[in-house]
Amino acid sequence: MTEPTSSLSHLDVEEREKPFLDANELVINMGPQHPATHGVLRVILRLDGEKVLGLECVIGYLHRGVEKIAENRTYAMFNPYVDRMDYVAAVSNGLGYCEAVEKLLGVEAPPRAQHVRVILTELNRLTSHQLWLGTHALDIGAITPLFYTFRDREEILKIFEKYCGARLTTHAFRIGGLQYETYDGFEKDVKNFLTFVAPKIDEYEELLTTNRIWVERTKGVGILSGQDCIALGVTGPVLRASGVKWDLRKAQPYANYKNFDFEIPVGQNGDTYDRYLVRMAEMRQSLRIIQQAVDALPEGPIMAKVPKVMKPPVGEVYHSIEAPKGELGYFIVSDGSTQPYRLRVRPPSFVNLQALDKMCRGQLVADVIAVIGTLDIVLGEVDR
Repeated sequence: MTEPTSSLSHLDVEEREKPFLDANELVINMGPQHPATHGVLRVILRLDGEKVLGLECVIGYLHRGVEKIAENRTYAMFNPYVDRMDYVAAVSNGLGYCEAVEKLLGVEAPPRAQHVRVILTELNRLTSHQLWLGTHALDIGAITPLFYTFRDREEILKIFEKYCGARLTTHAFRIGGLQYETYDGFEKDVKNFLTFVAPKIDEYEELLTTNRIWVERTKGVGILSGQDCIALGVTGPVLRASGVKWDLRKAQPYANYKNFDFEIPVGQNGDTYDRYLVRMAEMRQSLRIIQQAVDALPEGPIMAKVPKVMKPPVGEVYHSIEAPKGELGYFIVSDGSTQPYRLRVRPPSFVNLQALDKMCRGQLVADVIAVIGTLDIVLGEVDR
């Protein structure tokens, strides 16, 4: 049996099985060029044949120094940079940052702005989950869901484009409120989309939920218990699929979520199949929230009174939101100047990724692909 390399010494398993037919353990790379690693993730696998004994994630290929850039930009100038972290959920990134600075300044966005923020953020949650579902199914071998989800996601991107001119890195919010007032026909477009997409989600489930191949590839794969999730800091759908009913929109309401009626979907087994079911249920809950928000959209201003030159008082703040992938938090330290003294992001993809080793031990190589997909990571957010 070959000795593991020094960088992999922490991958030692407690009880090593005897090599099969005197075969040695293999240490191989999956990625960073592998299409199923969802960007530029390098996974060093230690295998006994097809069985995974342990793995190590190597990240940093997409590092752009976003947090350091914040120290050299004003609060308003840094706002568009956060859209480029989780570029699939740019609206959520912007909401978390704007609310963190607003908390530092002691201001609150007007009711109309908060309602529009909820509508756009939940639409963004749908686009993120649709992209996840299409690519996750593609990784496992089903190509049709990719066409379906991208077809339907396009309708949300059209609303984003009409609102602020961008489709992917959607810069929708300003510190204190909104960048733009809603365009003529915004409410009608949103309501039409809700009517259009509700039966489409049923189509996704018809394709996959009882599909024999899908069930065999996902049930019992990548199991993570609720206790393990809490110990590893895992949040979002991965945590809820393990039976922990924790959603910041309910636990620590922000952006007017306390006024909306919705449920928190939870799973029981904490496997890849449960994480799929939880996200499908979340998409339906997002439609429910959007319907309530657009029906009760108030009139009024879209910006609070914010000084043109922002100099928050000396202090620090941590504010987090329920992004599509989990808890997205911003820790900002102010020294009283126009620029943050320190800004630190708590990205859900980065924290959730550390559970990959725990989830994959004892699985097959093909299951690693399914587990990476079910975590729903974006490397722009992991590396920053």
